[in-house]
Amino acid sequence: MAEEAFQAAILGGVERLLIRPSGPLEGTVEAGGAKNSVLKLMAATLLAEGTHVIERVPDITDVAIMVQVLEALGCTASRQGHQLTVSVPATSALSAEAPYELVEQMRASIVVLGPLLARCAEARVSMPGGDDIGSRPIDIHVEGLGQLGTSFTTAHGYLEGKVAEGRLIGQRVALEYPSHTATDNLLMAAVLAKGTTVIENAAREPEIEDLAAMLVSMGASIEGAGTSRITVEGVERLEPARHTAIADRVVAATYLVAGAMTGGRVTVADGRPDHMEMLLAKLRSMGAEVGMGPEGLWVAGPDRLTASDVATLPYPGVATDYKPMLVAALCVAEGVSIVSENLFEGRFRYIDELRRMGAEVRTEGHHAVVRGVERLSGAPVRATDIRAGAALVLAGLVADGHTEVSGVDHIDRGYEAFERQLGVLGADVERVA
Repeated sequence: MAEEAFQAAILGGVERLLIRPSGPLEGTVEAGGAKNSVLKLMAATLLAEGTHVIERVPDITDVAIMVQVLEALGCTASRQGHQLTVSVPATSALSAEAPYELVEQMRASIVVLGPLLARCAEARVSMPGGDDIGSRPIDIHVEGLGQLGTSFTTAHGYLEGKVAEGRLIGQRVALEYPSHTATDNLLMAAVLAKGTTVIENAAREPEIEDLAAMLVSMGASIEGAGTSRITVEGVERLEPARHTAIADRVVAATYLVAGAMTGGRVTVADGRPDHMEMLLAKLRSMGAEVGMGPEGLWVAGPDRLTASDVATLPYPGVATDYKPMLVAALCVAEGVSIVSENLFEGRFRYIDELRRMGAEVRTEGHHAVVRGVERLSGAPVRATDIRAGAALVLAGLVADGHTEVSGVDHIDRGYEAFERQLGVLGADVERVA
């Protein structure tokens, strides 16, 4: 499974999505398991010898790459539908090196660092790659894990860590910034550390809570996950677990925004309003109706959305992953909106592609001024990252003529069968060579 998906990822660059306007979207879809949770759950399996089962795993390229990372570390993995089984060997058979050719493709793979240090007392991990959305340094990871007793060196593109005392030692660690992946790494490292670890200014995302829930089911002692202060009492060993991932709030947001900007009514059956309150509030401010019904979380769009200012912030603020889809919607909203990116400096690189479609957007530093037009114009455009690709597809839904989105391999990293899911809602989206 992993090899086939990996090869598909490599070949995905020659494919394109062809989008034709099809009017308001209507219907019900599922978001599926959260990519930003599942990848961390997979890394957490490294903490305990035995067979783990993770349910609701999306069939996306990033998962296939993480499977190969685990296999390179000595694990075996098999998949049946959306269920992933991971068998983790004894510590003596576990490799402490995550290879360059895999890690450089996906930044999230840096989260094997914490589990490897906790389990093997050493780790050699390639400096991470991933989406081209600007610099995301791993200094916070290094500083935090360093306080737990790890010494780091860098050589030949690898980050090498060794635990001085043979076992990590619990400490109070205050993060300079509430980094999601740094919190993941520290949380997974701390569960097997000696003594108590307190993570201050921790990330608060639902995916952090999901990871903590799996770790607790493995025997970890964790309090405060989902708040800015997480306390972990280290244990001697953990046991394998069975865990079901939460739904993907970013995928859910993508379908909700698509429904709102096309003036349709879309329901996400597994949508969690408690995980995306600010996104739903933003859709309401743009004139959409949002509610939770027996069939799931739904949105109903007006004939035309209205302008609204957007500023990205750490959770529970508007996530930076939501922003490209919101910008696409604002491009056809009535009025002028100001969008501020406060997290990643490279997150406006798709704006030039929207301009090719007739969008009136001006950027300056971390800000963009969006003057809505009634309709966009279909054009050939290229995805530069996962969410930018999704946003360009959504823009094509409200553009006259045909829109052709290349760089589909980016979209496949985070969306399972994106064109088919949109097709369920009535969109005319076709994958072509």
